[in-house]
Amino acid sequence: MEVRYGSGTIICNKIGKIFIKFSKSYAILCVILLQWYNETSKRSIVMKKLITATALFLALATASGAVPYNAADNAFSAYAVGPGLNNLSIKDDKASYQWALKNDGQAQKIVQELDIDSLDPAYVHRNKRGKVDAIALPPLEPANILTSAIDAVPGIDINIQPAWEAYSQTETKRPLTVAVIDTGVDISHPDLQGSIWVNEDEIPGDGIDNDGNGFVDDVNGWNFYSNTNQVYEGPEDVHGTHAAGTIAASKDNGGIVGIADNNYVKIMPVKALGGEEGKGSPDNVIAAIKYAKANGAQICNLSFGSQNCTEEFKAAIRDSGMLFIVAAGNGDDNAIGYNIDASPIYPASLPFDNVITVANLMFDGKLDESSNFGAGSVDIAAPGTFILGITPDNGYAFMSGTSMAAPMVTGTAAMLYTSRPELSLTDIKNVILASARKMDSLNGKVLSGGMLDANGAMQWGRQ
Repeated sequence: MEVRYGSGTIICNKIGKIFIKFSKSYAILCVILLQWYNETSKRSIVMKKLITATALFLALATASGAVPYNAADNAFSAYAVGPGLNNLSIKDDKASYQWALKNDGQAQKIVQELDIDSLDPAYVHRNKRGKVDAIALPPLEPANILTSAIDAVPGIDINIQPAWEAYSQTETKRPLTVAVIDTGVDISHPDLQGSIWVNEDEIPGDGIDNDGNGFVDDVNGWNFYSNTNQVYEGPEDVHGTHAAGTIAASKDNGGIVGIADNNYVKIMPVKALGGEEGKGSPDNVIAAIKYAKANGAQICNLSFGSQNCTEEFKAAIRDSGMLFIVAAGNGDDNAIGYNIDASPIYPASLPFDNVITVANLMFDGKLDESSNFGAGSVDIAAPGTFILGITPDNGYAFMSGTSMAAPMVTGTAAMLYTSRPELSLTDIKNVILASARKMDSLNGKVLSGGMLDANGAMQWGRQ
């Protein structure tokens, strides 16, 4: 059994990966063009294609990862994500790009067809790792053809703003520790200041296991991958860092907005996966689960999976007393989602009352083609494609996958837990599923038949 995280990349297939980093100046120009595109119905098709291509040009001007392409079919996939019309936070200028929280219909996925042989080396070249770096693409030309564009549908979001309003009116709140069992977490990121769990019984740096829990100087968590108290080891920890930010990033500090209130919700980083591909052993994951439980975590985010599962792994989850939010998985080797009722993966397919399995919803209201599904195994869908979040070294990037969808549910579960003390962890799962916003596109795909609705969950049972 080998455990590895789900795809945490913008586009993932057999060919490669792509990261698009945030650039405010280019993005502003991009959204102006996209808004012009969306608001007019009188412009010619040629003009609209030119606008779209130019927006893509601007969006890709900041690309710095690997671009998937196949020379055989000359396919190139990219996207443009513009900010919403309304910012979620006056002091967090990147929050308007978090379409999953507030979808104003400003995002687009753009697919182009290129004549690879005609590309100047200045546009596409291989880096030292053998991947393909994206430089700015030329505007629409015969060798650069727009093949499709998927538009966002306004309102396909988790309905967070009224949920926050309901939360703010709650007088009694209780603290919560959420374990992110994943790659490591860059706890020095500005957006995680005030969000990280602190072991108050441990004295930092004295080399002594002050609290007697078997781990020396585990002030902020533990690294089971390297057997050290260093919960962050470098850029390989982008996956866990991104998840942590979605759940409980600090508000009003110039970055993104986390779903849960970090005054009450603290992230416990427990690194069980590592290396460039984010792999880990079952023993390390089991140890991480036991550590989280022993040190006070009530909710765990698990954005990883395996096709095999030991009885010990099952027992660690089933008997923990914690609530687990897990990723449904990102399809087969061709990144095409499949029914995990028929072909189980774990922990997504575990039939336990303390597990919520999450599929990846696109901003058009349909499952991303890479997302696994299954009405008997997958409970709910949440936004997971083109999710802006935090990355190591004070960075921000869009990432995609069920790995990004699961933290949406985790953050909502955390908000419910802190603001509704009458709810048990089992109640929280039931409320999240019962309050899911029903969608025809999800019938037969997920158990609840709907997508995450944070405000629906906050209001459930209160009417």
